[in-house]
Amino acid sequence: MRTWHPSNYYHISIRGNNRQSIFQGDPDVSEYFRILRYVYEKYRFEIYAYCIMNNHTHLLLQSHEVPLGKLMAILNKRYSDYFRKKYEYTGQIYENRYYSNEIIGFMSLLNASAYIHRNPLETKIPIVQTMEQYHFSSYQYYFHNRQSPYPFLNLTLLPNLIPGQPPDKLTAYTQYCIQYKSAKHPNNY
Repeated sequence: MRTWHPSNYYHISIRGNNRQSIFQGDPDVSEYFRILRYVYEKYRFEIYAYCIMNNHTHLLLQSHEVPLGKLMAILNKRYSDYFRKKYEYTGQIYENRYYSNEIIGFMSLLNASAYIHRNPLETKIPIVQTMEQYHFSSYQYYFHNRQSPYPFLNLTLLPNLIPGQPPDKLTAYTQYCIQYKSAKHPNNY
């Protein structure tokens, strides 16, 4: 049984079966966010960082009201139903149940968010030259100082966790992500 504490943060990830693409383009990502909004209307949660890759997703979130399993069951079922119908796909689209890692401590939270945001750069062949160029990641909102387009996306927490007294916490946070050197395994925040 997975643990859940309403005041804690979690790094959630799910991968396509056999590492297959589960997002074929913009419409699929839009549908994923439409479903996230639907889940948010049922059970409030906050996402602090996300990255949607073609064959997996990363979410850094906090669920105050219900266990993660309840949120993820709705999200994953609705998205897989959409995917199966749209692409006339049979069988499971996800490799396994979702991965979750409870994040303990503010530095671990910063490191997990940097790991998530760096995903498009950490592929065998980088997808983009810089993180802000990747449109399916929350990093673009931090980098360009844009308002959150989603009610569940909280863009204030992470910059405020930067140690010290930098004059511009938002810039300090984006620089932290740029300079972060991730370990091979995401548990090593």
